[in-house]
Parts: sequence; structure tokens; C-alpha cells
Amino acid sequence: MTRSSADLVRVNLLEVFNEPDPVRRAAVIAQHYAEDVVWHEPDRINKGRTELARRAEELRAENPDWVFRPVGRPSGLDDIGHLGFQYGPAGQPPIVSGMDIARTRNGVVIELYTLVTEIRQPS
Repeated sequence: MTRSSADLVRVNLLEVFNEPDPVRRAAVIAQHYAEDVVWHEPDRINKGRTELARRAEELRAENPDWVFRPVGRPSGLDDIGHLGFQYGPAGQPPIVSGMDIARTRNGVVIELYTLVTEIRQPS
């Protein structure tokens, strides 16, 4: 089954970056991302599935009790998917807000952009 760009950006947020199990996360990455995927973060560029998985694991380790929450519904147009997110401690107001934009081809993510739009000071 080929996934839409909107569905792939939802998978990215909830099944990769919210997934605590590295084996399950790696399986999702292998199925839904190109081998040479490029992920643009505000402060770095990660190239390939291995770097994407390593960086996702680092983010989980930095804030193990934090979760990503989607803002609105994922949207897509042709090969571009978009989903807003909030990130912060589970059950508490978010600390970070932003959006992911994914460029897809043949049902996989080939390029991912993470834009941070707001960072709040924790209370």
C-alpha cells in the first residue's frame, strides 16, 4: 500500500519520534523512508536512515518523559505533507511548537524539514 504525503508526515511524528522502542522505530523508518532520506533540523542536517534513527534516539534520550502531539490534521498536496506539532512533558503544556514538512516519492519520505516556531520556558 502506497501512503499519501499527509499520512507519511503523521507516521513520522507518531510512529517514529514518539516511538520508545528502537526496534519498532527502525522498522517504521525502513518501510516509510528512502535509504538516502535527508532530514533538515534547525541546527543540523541528517542524511540517511541510520542518521535519522540515531538522531530520533538522541531526542528521546534528551527528554524521555516528553511527547510529540499533533496540532490539527496532517495535510498533503501532491508530494508534500505537513503537520504541526507540540513537544513537551506528557500531560503538561508544551515547551516547543513547530511543524514538519515532508517531501515524498513513491510512498516514502525522501526529505524532511522540521521548523521550530516557538520555544517556551518550562514553568
